[in-house]
Amino acid sequence: IMDTSNASSGDHFTLLGFSDQPQLEPIISVTVLLFYIMTLLNNTAIILVSFLDSRLHTPMYFFLSNLSFLDICYTTSIVPQMLINLWGPNKLITYVGCILQFFFAFDFGATECLLLAVMAYDRYAAVCQPLHYTVIMNPQICKKMVAASWLTGLCGALSMCSFAFTLSLCSHVVDNFFCEMPAFLKIACEYTKVVEVTIYTLGIIYLLLPLFFILISYGTITQAVTNIKSGRGWKKVLNTCGSHLTVVSLFYGSAIYMYLQPKKGSTYQVDKFLTLFYTIITPSLNPLIYTLRNKDVKGALKWLFIKIQSSGSSHGGTVG
Repeated sequence: IMDTSNASSGDHFTLLGFSDQPQLEPIISVTVLLFYIMTLLNNTAIILVSFLDSRLHTPMYFFLSNLSFLDICYTTSIVPQMLINLWGPNKLITYVGCILQFFFAFDFGATECLLLAVMAYDRYAAVCQPLHYTVIMNPQICKKMVAASWLTGLCGALSMCSFAFTLSLCSHVVDNFFCEMPAFLKIACEYTKVVEVTIYTLGIIYLLLPLFFILISYGTITQAVTNIKSGRGWKKVLNTCGSHLTVVSLFYGSAIYMYLQPKKGSTYQVDKFLTLFYTIITPSLNPLIYTLRNKDVKGALKWLFIKIQSSGSSHGGTVG
């Protein structure tokens, strides 16, 4: 049984994680490490090819490289501390570390919600306004959209973090593997109406409104697609939008369940594994989802691999 006596100290929190199922911890730690390595490698590859290959200097890949950077930041704010706790004898995190983890997880998560909405608008412009696409999605507008997503996410994280850490806490034992808002608020002494309204307001702003915008964008796209008679046109639209819709479904489905469910209706074990899915597994899958059906990215990745391989061979030849 894990000793949580130190958890009462005001300068530390205890992250229980999966300590109630110790037999699963080695399996979870190996799985998390593998998915984290996949996240770093796959998303870094997307960023590199989007930057180096001039054929990918388009709004879609500009947004995709930002999404990849977000996923790297998001998982890095969680996984290192999680692995330390899984491998170590205690499950502690400092008070400052908990604040930072709470802040960055909310910031990157909220920014991703907004960025996915921006990407939906890009797909709408590409399908429904093809003749004006380059004007609508010019580089300056794309940069402003991404900057607005980052700034809005930052504002939400600052307001939520300052609010959450002013609450009186009945415990310093967080029943999750990182300092996330739903788990953190469960240790607040009073779950008042103010807390509930604040949570649901932020949920509406950062989850439901972007999702509503995405659904409107894809509703308009669907309407436009019904007018396409050729099978080739349908296939092109599916390739253009299918990947983004898959990512949206994975991310929003789990996030809405976690953040907008009633407090009393939640189950700790379900919450933990669902949190594990959308914080660790989904970011590693996003690059694969976007590249599996995308000839441009697959071609660019192949070009990058050949370039690295030839560079290594030439250096080896020089040394020899």
